[in-house]
Amino acid sequence: MYRFLLTRQWLILALIALVLIPTMVELGFWQLHRHEHKVAQNALISRNLKAKPVPVAGLTSPGHVVPRSDYWRAVTATGTYDEKHEVVVRRRTATDGSIGVHVLIPFDLKGGGTVMINRGWVPSAADQHAFPDVPAAPRGEVTVTGRLKADETTGSSGIKDLADLPDRQVMLINSAQQAKLLSRPVLGGYIEQTGPEPKGGTPELIEAPDAGSIGPHMAYAVQWWLFAAGVPAGFVVLARREKRDRVAAAAAAEQAADAAEPEPAKA
Repeated sequence: MYRFLLTRQWLILALIALVLIPTMVELGFWQLHRHEHKVAQNALISRNLKAKPVPVAGLTSPGHVVPRSDYWRAVTATGTYDEKHEVVVRRRTATDGSIGVHVLIPFDLKGGGTVMINRGWVPSAADQHAFPDVPAAPRGEVTVTGRLKADETTGSSGIKDLADLPDRQVMLINSAQQAKLLSRPVLGGYIEQTGPEPKGGTPELIEAPDAGSIGPHMAYAVQWWLFAAGVPAGFVVLARREKRDRVAAAAAAEQAADAAEPEPAKA
């Protein structure tokens, strides 16, 4: 009755189904893991942003790699801006998606030490080789609040660190790179400034990361698993339909043969 399943066509179809089922199940688990990662990241962001700010020197030091548990941690820093060594970080986007630069400046801490601070976004200069118009940093001793971030690398950010850039322009925010340029130790990581608010709203402070959206990953996981369940169900439906069509074709052929037989001659 189902001998047709042993034909070449149906064996290939069965093989394809056997490959598709575990592949779709695995894709479902991949999306589930992405969902779990997003949920854990949102919890970390929310917890660190709500934490009481602590002095940045208590969380990092020269050469220190900021651990994931300290990403976005609220920190403070008291000292003075070193505007002479301010640089801009190319190809950065504003809140509205406009392309410009981030303003990166060394901040000399009261009591010793230097930390890099991302003051925020400004438009690029019309000439990419020129330094953009950046509002002056506050003079004198100030206390800055912000979010602690890990150093950027090409591997972690996907941004290629280009060579031969114009003076005072960089591609990555990296404390080790800045320490070489400054010829002095720099605390690992950097501060994404949240206060004080700049006069006139520029540089534009960077928005806090989204800690509410979990994305569609869970829905995609369920979707892949439903597809996996649908493959064997679809195979059964196709096989039953093929059987029905073959039975119908055989019955029609038999009926046609009966109709074609000559009637016996009458005496």
